[in-house]
Amino acid sequence: PPSPLPEESMDAEKVAELRKKRAFRKFTFRGIDLDKLLDLTNEELKDLVCARARRRMSRGLKRKPMALIKRLRTAKKNAAVGEKPRGIKTHLRDMIVVPEMIGSIVGIYNGKMFCGVEIKPEMIGMYLGEFAITYKPVRHGRPGIGATNSSRFIPLH
Repeated sequence: PPSPLPEESMDAEKVAELRKKRAFRKFTFRGIDLDKLLDLTNEELKDLVCARARRRMSRGLKRKPMALIKRLRTAKKNAAVGEKPRGIKTHLRDMIVVPEMIGSIVGIYNGKMFCGVEIKPEMIGMYLGEFAITYKPVRHGRPGIGATNSSRFIPLH
């Protein structure tokens, strides 16, 4: 009997090779990989984050952060498979990123507008405000009038 078609086996090899090329570095947060992070309780997560976030979590999750997480959850649930969820706007710049928020899109208010940010695993334990800059960085151009000593005295002739 003839062997399987060479094109089929070739395609399987190419697919496997492409998968190997696309193999990303597995994300770990303080030695715990991503799928285990999603299963952690708030108490277990609290022990992994830095001191400021740990103190904030120990004082309990308040109503507004819980409402944001609930809205992110529904947006993720309503999104089609393979699609990004709808962006959720928030003023909660002091919200700490938790693993449940990964993959969501959050519009973080910077005082003027909402900056759309996709939550990535590297952001765990950081504040939302760190990803929406509140000022426009200075672009230094030419000095204006009166900016230097030489422009202070103008002889009248």
